[in-house]
Amino acid sequence: MKIGFLGLDIEEGKVKYKDDKLNKLTEKFSPKKVSPFFVEFIKEDFVSADCLAVNKDSVLDLLILDMEKMETRLANTNDETEKKLVRKCLDSLEKEIPLCDVEFNEEESQMMRGLAPLSLKPTVLVDSDVAQTVLIEKMLQKSNTIFFYTAGPKEVHAWPAAKDTDAVTCAGKIHSDLARGFIKAEIVNFEDFIKGHNMQEAKSNGYVKLVDKDYIVQYGDILDIRFNV
Repeated sequence: MKIGFLGLDIEEGKVKYKDDKLNKLTEKFSPKKVSPFFVEFIKEDFVSADCLAVNKDSVLDLLILDMEKMETRLANTNDETEKKLVRKCLDSLEKEIPLCDVEFNEEESQMMRGLAPLSLKPTVLVDSDVAQTVLIEKMLQKSNTIFFYTAGPKEVHAWPAAKDTDAVTCAGKIHSDLARGFIKAEIVNFEDFIKGHNMQEAKSNGYVKLVDKDYIVQYGDILDIRFNV
């Protein structure tokens, strides 16, 4: 995840997310490899960023860029539906509301993806002295990002996914073959798994369930994909 930031006294570069679940899974499995989630902070680079963190006092520096883009679009389109949408955006921007916080219907959302304003990306407004850890937490919440895990003696790995992602899509994040040949997924949630000593005990206690590809993965789920290719 790349976070573009503005008006904040933080360093650029990659930061490892402090993931308590990952750490506890690492203690349980003592794996040969651990793969945590990293965030990259990039200063004032809004275009290549996945999401944005902006000092409340600097928000207009971001929103003005969207205003200029919308005003240009308003002057160049003859589509009345698009004009109405652009005016709606300008109204919110003038009230210093990032466009990610504006409610759009399905048709509007589709048009917004084409317009691609910067503040349509998940945007968090914070105080200038916010700590990086707190900022990462806020950004994960804003972007509706959850984590699922794969865990075993070879590797413990934290995988980010959008909230409400299904099992086969998560399998594809691990490897495309897992999605292509998906049969079932064994799932145990971290909170249940951590009550015991190992995966076998979790199975004995009935915490592990076998699910289909349309199962919605929950935050903290540990996945083991059954597949055939």
